[in-house]
Amino acid sequence: MQAPITTPSPLGPPAKSPRVRLSDRVRVVRNVLPPLIILVVGLVEFLISRLPDSGRELWAHLMFYGLVGPAVTYFSVEWIAEGTRARERAERELRDLYGQLSASHARLQDVQELMRDLGGAPDMGAVLEVAVRGAVRVTGATHATLSVPGGLSGSARGDTLLSSPSATLHPLSVGLVGGGALLLHFETPPTPDTRALAQALAAEVTTSIEAARQRTQDLMTLYSVDQSIRAERNMRRLLSRITRTMAERVGADARAAYLSDQDGVLRLEYAQDRAGEAHGGMIAPAFAQQVARSTVPLISEGQAASEVFQGSRSVLGLSMRDDEGLVGVLVFGHPDAGAFDDARLPLLALMAGQATLAVRNARAYLYSEELAIGDERARIAREIHDGVAQSLAFAALKLDVIARQLRADPAQAEAEIRGATALLREQIREVRRSIFALRPIDLERYGLLETVRRYVLDFGEQNGVRSTLDVTGEIQLSPGDEAVIFRILQESLNNVAKHARAREVSVTLHGGAVVTLRVKDDGVGFDPEQTSGRVSSAGGLGLMQMRERIEARGGHYRILSAPGHGTVIEAEMPQA
Repeated sequence: MQAPITTPSPLGPPAKSPRVRLSDRVRVVRNVLPPLIILVVGLVEFLISRLPDSGRELWAHLMFYGLVGPAVTYFSVEWIAEGTRARERAERELRDLYGQLSASHARLQDVQELMRDLGGAPDMGAVLEVAVRGAVRVTGATHATLSVPGGLSGSARGDTLLSSPSATLHPLSVGLVGGGALLLHFETPPTPDTRALAQALAAEVTTSIEAARQRTQDLMTLYSVDQSIRAERNMRRLLSRITRTMAERVGADARAAYLSDQDGVLRLEYAQDRAGEAHGGMIAPAFAQQVARSTVPLISEGQAASEVFQGSRSVLGLSMRDDEGLVGVLVFGHPDAGAFDDARLPLLALMAGQATLAVRNARAYLYSEELAIGDERARIAREIHDGVAQSLAFAALKLDVIARQLRADPAQAEAEIRGATALLREQIREVRRSIFALRPIDLERYGLLETVRRYVLDFGEQNGVRSTLDVTGEIQLSPGDEAVIFRILQESLNNVAKHARAREVSVTLHGGAVVTLRVKDDGVGFDPEQTSGRVSSAGGLGLMQMRERIEARGGHYRILSAPGHGTVIEAEMPQA
């Protein structure tokens, strides 16, 4: 009276349950049983009525109505009850299945949340912290510890009063690819499903750790390139540093930098391969020309690669562009075919952008050096023409006069010779002062304070002036600001040597909210109103240039002087 049916189960083979629904069984009993009872009763009564003995007829009625009727009723009701029990079993299985599906859904949500948090972790420490918390939440562990090579580790605990794992807990250790392990502790022995889940979590954590390492390495690479931009002004050394850093990121063994010259021709500026560094000036090969016309990185193999670097089977090219147009092209070579892929191209493109800025800065620095050299040449020429040259010409004229006076008036000739000698000695001192002012000073090597100390000491010895230096406070200026402060000191002392006729000069340098430079002498002084803003022998051009330099960087410059009362020059520069 019962037939099996199947229902899905998440944990094993299908379970058995009735094929016929309970309502179908009740309908059958309701519609078929009454007519069947009537038919059977009628047939039995007909058979009993045919019995010859009335005593047998009584026993026949008793047997039929007392035994057969209850039995039929019992089996009918049992048939219906079995269907009811089958329905209850199916409902229980469905409730269990729903509970399991709900638990699986909640666990899947936890896994998805963990993966999202791992993807958003900014650094290695955050990855470890997110991973151990997520492992506890997803697996239901009481404690979790994650360790990676390098000494980094993280730990977390779940809903437990224990501050650390105990001997009564059941550990589960899962190794990470590349080193390290994820150690979980459970109150009950972990099931195979839990072990499989822990393995899957370890794989995701490994991927996130590797991604964090890659991001850190990329940031360090960008920092290295940025430091190269800031610290190096020589073009070849600059390109050597940048291309070496980029080559190391892609495993290239050959690199070259082609820059666009003033005529727009792409020429080799720096190159190095397995044979060493190459000389610059050569016209760029066809592949580099193709990269220059492209706005995206290009990869080529075969013949095109060997034309750029001998022995290379694949080359990567990146153009350097800014708002003003093409600056140059960077090319990297590898001895293996297919060595370059798209994974590193965004980072390399960003580094090429930094290289573009570096080249622009280096070229601007070279141009400013050329302008400074030109200005200094013009100043030296003007000083020689207005000072030394005229004095020497005057000395030559006096010597001509002396030659004619030697026999006619020896005493006057001797006096004229002494005057000419004094003039020549003064011009010798002037030449020495010019040479001292032109002596190169290495601010980057010695720093501002040591450079100022050396310069003030040498100035006193060269010019016969008692010089003192007093430094107070903390001084932290950018390299550009340090150069401006030193040039102001240099120009101020140069004016003291040329015009002040001072016996003593004091230099003070004080660091606070601003850096203050003060140069004071006891010389003849001058009227600032008569020298500021115009070129004069008293150094007006130098004073004007010093004011412009300091004010261009947010500082202040002032002169306190009067004839016969010495001079004080003060310059203030905001701290970096």
